[in-house]
Amino acid sequence: MMEKLKKMKKFMLPAMMWLIFETIAVTLWLTKQNLFYLFNFSYIGTALAIGFLLFQFQYRHARRVAQFLVGTYMFVYLGLICNENMQIEGFWYYLFTGVFEAATIHYAVAKIFGPLIFGRGWCGFACWTAMVLDLLPYKTPQHPRKKWGFIRYIMFALSFLFVAALFLAQTNHMERIMFWTFLIGNGLYYLVGIVLAFTLKDNRAFCKYICPVAVFLKPMSYFSLLRVKCDKDKCISCGKCKKVCPMDVDVTDNSRKRENGTECILCYECVKACPKNAL
Repeated sequence: MMEKLKKMKKFMLPAMMWLIFETIAVTLWLTKQNLFYLFNFSYIGTALAIGFLLFQFQYRHARRVAQFLVGTYMFVYLGLICNENMQIEGFWYYLFTGVFEAATIHYAVAKIFGPLIFGRGWCGFACWTAMVLDLLPYKTPQHPRKKWGFIRYIMFALSFLFVAALFLAQTNHMERIMFWTFLIGNGLYYLVGIVLAFTLKDNRAFCKYICPVAVFLKPMSYFSLLRVKCDKDKCISCGKCKKVCPMDVDVTDNSRKRENGTECILCYECVKACPKNAL
């Protein structure tokens, strides 16, 4: 009986993730009368479920599978082929036009309300910027975290002011401008992210200091239902989990106020590194 329950437990998280996104897919399909939403969110939910399932079977590249399935789909298909600006400028653009479509829905699900359930799982399993940065050699930070987090708020404000200025100036061809903003913005993100990674010897430096999307993700992530917890009875305080965490999170502290708690990207490197299965 216990053996059966253990086997069933492996499928619970992937199934839960798939059901959440399938519910979103069907709801948007029926309310928006657009079959695209059924395909879009079903695909994303299935890709994430595959990643979590592979992790349960201890496949070492499980997260990367989901990351590339979702990241390349959103960047190549939605961004390059469908000409949708899925970056934060696209969100402001659709918000100002009053259209609940594309980037607006994406941000609502993945980055504003979704983190109440899965925290910053977007950053670990779907982000097309981090998808590339995670391939760089500095997978664990080589130096103490710097107090540069304020830069993300500046970037957040600048993205808002940029789109607001375009509307105030009544600029023509806004759709085309948003597409080129997506291309140029992504190019700059990759460039800055790679330079920072090699300069600071930290693949996730861009995520920690520059990425404006974190301004949306952090507040809701504080209340996340899905989070890494530590079994204090098993923990031997070896510190291995802290050493491998790319975001400098103290996962041995179960408090929501733990150090860098809203930075956890659910990469589960700490879980894999724990010698006592305490996480």
